[in-house]
Amino acid sequence: MNPAFVVLFLSLLLGLQPATTDLYLPALPAMTEALAAQVSHVQLTLSALLLAFGVSQLVWGPLSDRYGRRPVLIAGLGAYTLASFGSVLAGSIEVLIAWRIVQGAAMGAVVMCGRALVRDLYSPEIGPRVMSKGLSGVGVIACLSAPLGGLITQFLGWRITLLTLALVGSATLWLTVVHFTETLRAPNARATRPGVLLETWMTIVVHPGFQAFALLSTFSYAGLFTFLASSSFVFIDVLGFSRPAYGLVMLASSLAYLMGTVICRRLLVRVGLRTTVAIGGALSLIGGTLIGTLAAMGVASPVSVLLPFLIFMLGHGVHQPCGQSGAVGPFPQAAGAASALNGFMIALLAFAMGIWLGRYMDSSVFALAYGVWFWSAAVAFTAWILVPRASR
Repeated sequence: MNPAFVVLFLSLLLGLQPATTDLYLPALPAMTEALAAQVSHVQLTLSALLLAFGVSQLVWGPLSDRYGRRPVLIAGLGAYTLASFGSVLAGSIEVLIAWRIVQGAAMGAVVMCGRALVRDLYSPEIGPRVMSKGLSGVGVIACLSAPLGGLITQFLGWRITLLTLALVGSATLWLTVVHFTETLRAPNARATRPGVLLETWMTIVVHPGFQAFALLSTFSYAGLFTFLASSSFVFIDVLGFSRPAYGLVMLASSLAYLMGTVICRRLLVRVGLRTTVAIGGALSLIGGTLIGTLAAMGVASPVSVLLPFLIFMLGHGVHQPCGQSGAVGPFPQAAGAASALNGFMIALLAFAMGIWLGRYMDSSVFALAYGVWFWSAAVAFTAWILVPRASR
């Protein structure tokens, strides 16, 4: 596989996650009404998906280290496509949640293998730059997902929005079967043995590099998830946006993320990893502090919510390439397990945040603003304290 195809394929694999979450966000209010569901139950279609996404990686990771990335990718994409078609036909919120859980578990295989194959093919020094290129492609997918979801929901209905995910899964499965070549050079026949697996996990968890970079990507995603899970209700129900207009809000945030990945790539070459992460931490904290402070002052407008969040997203575009590649960098023989643990941390925290939002969201911007503010502070602490310690 040539480098250009690797970057494109990596973008598609990692982009399945924002497509699965962002595309249907404009449909959440319509879904709530059509299925006569409570907001907290509809939130579970997102938070339960992410929990299954994280937990499943603890299984997929060792399996991919044992049998290779290709069979795990094919199995995951096949299950994802099946679950996507099932969700289209769901007649109740309970059935939809069940299919979304299966979808999330299958998505875990896809995204985990995407992160692991970067370590298979590239050194820890080159990996962050390749990851940033792949995540730039993810930014493009995220840019298209929410506006497209808003238009589909507005004119064709929320079920067609979910059908679009089934078509995306089918296309990615075809590309994997026809064009993807195995990247794992030396499968570990002992990777799935319980004793070996436990020892591997302990080795990864106590490593300072894994702790710092995994927390960096986890805290940054928690801030993003806070926005994802609450923004459709805030902009559509509280601020009065139409669904297509809300899609443009998500387009703007995705463009900021895309710009952040470009900034990350340039900073890595010019100032190195530690300074790049520190600059990203400053962007995260500035954006989070602005959105939280304005909300505390009683300012609730599209500008006061969106513009500070765009600054936060610039930092997010820096932290994800550095965090995801940095977490697996020290473990060339267990990249699948390290990727899985990082993904599990991200999803577990996102699930907990989804439960919190389900309890405290109301007809205001406070839950969104204070949540992003809190996680921006956690990101800055990790970027300025934990990452330099791990680097030393």
